[in-house]
Amino acid sequence: MSSSLLLRHAPILRNAMRIDRAPAWVWLGLQAAALWPTWRWMIARVADGSDDPLGLLALAALGVLLWSVRGQLRSSPRLSWMAVALVGTLAATSMRGEVTPLATSLLAITSWACGLLAFMPSVRRGAMQARNGVLWPASRHIVAAVPVLGLAVLALPLIASLQFYAGYPLRVLTAEASRWLLSVAFSVQREGGSLLVDGRLVIVDAPCSGVQMAWAGYFTACAVALFKGQSNRGFALRLPLVGLTVLAGNVLRNTALVALEATGNASSQMVHQGIGLLALAVACGAIALLMGRPVSAEPRPSGSR
Repeated sequence: MSSSLLLRHAPILRNAMRIDRAPAWVWLGLQAAALWPTWRWMIARVADGSDDPLGLLALAALGVLLWSVRGQLRSSPRLSWMAVALVGTLAATSMRGEVTPLATSLLAITSWACGLLAFMPSVRRGAMQARNGVLWPASRHIVAAVPVLGLAVLALPLIASLQFYAGYPLRVLTAEASRWLLSVAFSVQREGGSLLVDGRLVIVDAPCSGVQMAWAGYFTACAVALFKGQSNRGFALRLPLVGLTVLAGNVLRNTALVALEATGNASSQMVHQGIGLLALAVACGAIALLMGRPVSAEPRPSGSR
């Protein structure tokens, strides 16, 4: 009886096995095609000048990651991540036109990242491999989920939205911190996002809010964490320090520029940009060093020197 049922449903079983054995690229391509409205909106938002094209760097980083582990992609996806990707993709499709494009695209691109994570390699807890006759933890590349999701969010064209909603509070915070530093050598008062330094009014404008520096800092954190094979725990523990590093870098940049204005040495555009680039490089370098540090040293066999 059972053999006759198997023969009757053999074509269905063969097709199911073909679907289950489909390469990861097929599933990822189908999901990307289903989210085409999101990609089209992102392209249009950048092309018409509504936002900065910084998200292209995040997409490129995800592309490099996917290419670097192409030989280690799982033959069968993790069902939990695949289920989240499927539900999120359906929800983003059904919500299109009902909520703002940015909110829909945020759900869509995080669902796409979940689809990537469904096929990303990982090391099973306790997995070991032999090396020179000694068992060591498996050295297969670990892809942490949180940095991948972080890069997906950073891929969105959201700089303009962040400036609109968070720009002014960040400018006020930066101006207040700069006031404390400048009060050592100047008479300083703060009025909203402006500083009155020795009777000279200096406005902390939108570029000094630090939104672009924050994007660059978190991009650096995610990219370095993935490159170094950082775990989710190691990444999350360092994440608050990333925010503090960005804030410190932006405050020091703003303080230096305001000090130049207050002393009557109004900086040229080239000097202004040079100070900004230097502060950005120092902040991102510090974040890279922070994220590059291993959580713990690899265990060494007994008796080794």
